[in-house]
Amino acid sequence: MTDSNPLQYSNRQWLWPALALLGLSLAGLAAFLCLRFASGFAFDPALLLAFRTPGDLATPIGPPWLLQSAIDISALAGYTVLWLAGAATLIFLFAFGRRAEALLLGGSLIGASMINALLKLFLHRPRPDVVPHLAEVSSASFPSGHAMISAAVYLTLGIMVAQTQASRWARAYILSFAVLLVLLIGCSRVFLGVHWPSDVLAGWCFGAIWALCMFALNARLHRRQDFGR
Repeated sequence: MTDSNPLQYSNRQWLWPALALLGLSLAGLAAFLCLRFASGFAFDPALLLAFRTPGDLATPIGPPWLLQSAIDISALAGYTVLWLAGAATLIFLFAFGRRAEALLLGGSLIGASMINALLKLFLHRPRPDVVPHLAEVSSASFPSGHAMISAAVYLTLGIMVAQTQASRWARAYILSFAVLLVLLIGCSRVFLGVHWPSDVLAGWCFGAIWALCMFALNARLHRRQDFGR
């Protein structure tokens, strides 16, 4: 019997070794950042200062619209936006019988949020103090929740949507846009001065690892379902 699920996972032999290598590389980088963050990184204050006007650290570089754009992009990974959009998508998927996809998205959103909260609680890195903050923040700094949860959720969504496309270029476009969105969100947090760059880098790593884990789990479940037919 042919599977009617539109998420047709690739059986190409190179896919899983490539994903495993990417996951191991990201895990190694995330572990290194966790071990070193307490002593700080030389590039952290330098990059924060590079986004501010010399002599007036409260003013970011660039035209006035750039600050508003950074605020808008950052809001795409705000907890309110992600949880509202995530809940709406989950209800839609469950309503139309896409239970596996709903569990995949829910696992990405809830799992990444919980892991991020635990890391912040135990590591408790202070927010940057070398430049004034251009957005309100209250939690600990490491890792960036915006970078981590957006990477987990938007990369998961990108993979889900890309798998419905037969065209290689369409899949590449969708995945590239998801990656670009995650990168812009992380950069916006540094631009606003509310995260050290290493916070964002760690958030990207942890979020991407979690998205890869969810993708691998979902693909394995689909293969088991196919073998059971």
